[in-house]
Amino acid sequence: MSDGGGNKAVFAALTANLGIAVLKFVAFFLTQSSSMLAEGIHSVADSGNQVLLLVGRKASRKRADVEHPFGYGRNSYIYGFIVAIVLFSVGGLFALYEAYHKWQDPHPIDGAWWWVPLAVLLGGIALEGRSFYVAATEARKIKGKQSYGRFIRTAKAPELPVILLEDFAALIGLVLALIAVSLTVITGNGLWDAAGSACIGVLLVLVAAVLAVEMKSLILGESASSQNTAAIRAALEGEGQNRIIHLKTVHLGPEEILVAAKISVDECTQAQDLVDRINEAERRIRATVPWARLIYIEPDIERTAR
Repeated sequence: MSDGGGNKAVFAALTANLGIAVLKFVAFFLTQSSSMLAEGIHSVADSGNQVLLLVGRKASRKRADVEHPFGYGRNSYIYGFIVAIVLFSVGGLFALYEAYHKWQDPHPIDGAWWWVPLAVLLGGIALEGRSFYVAATEARKIKGKQSYGRFIRTAKAPELPVILLEDFAALIGLVLALIAVSLTVITGNGLWDAAGSACIGVLLVLVAAVLAVEMKSLILGESASSQNTAAIRAALEGEGQNRIIHLKTVHLGPEEILVAAKISVDECTQAQDLVDRINEAERRIRATVPWARLIYIEPDIERTAR
């Protein structure tokens, strides 16, 4: 994933969410709508999450040092996991609490400002739709023929998957809030407003759970994609010079892969031949997969009985 694509999607989402959050809170103060409060908190949580993604991206670029010899690349994944926690607690659990509170004391949306939340929600759908379009456009540039669901599961950089999930949840949440507020205005029954807040809460909890699972997998250490692994294998084998005994890859960060391999060197008779062969294999790997920053190759003699 290019830095520009991820950052562009993050900034587009941050701008949209900040503007929408202000409008939602204004609508809440005018109407006391539970769904509007839940949506306002949701937008605040999303805005904070986008800031966390930017901070995590910057932290991941810190140079390796003695204490962390493999660098700080996984900071992106750690901050992505924090985003899931924020979305779950500040967004999902708060919306569920507000739904419970409103269910205990339902009140209709009345007065001269009944139209404000409807206008805010329609405007919010337009802004979130624009943000989602930017994220989807950037994702299309790198996902190839994968579906968006598979792209979210296999992406090694967290920014675009997080923004896609958040914007999708935001759009669905806005539609749910629009339906709930409309029914509350039409029927005068505040229970519809409580139900809308509950649906938004459940939606955010589910999205946060999906995001947490994906970030946990990245933190634990995922292998390179199948395409990159195949390219590394082909580069390591060359034109039959080397035979791979085993090959392991792991992402140290979104754009940094560690490669560890054991190769058969049956035909090498001198140390210099062995060194040259290993150096040439490393050169081919880096030329083919630039993200393969750390490469460790162990020479061995292949044993067919093994």
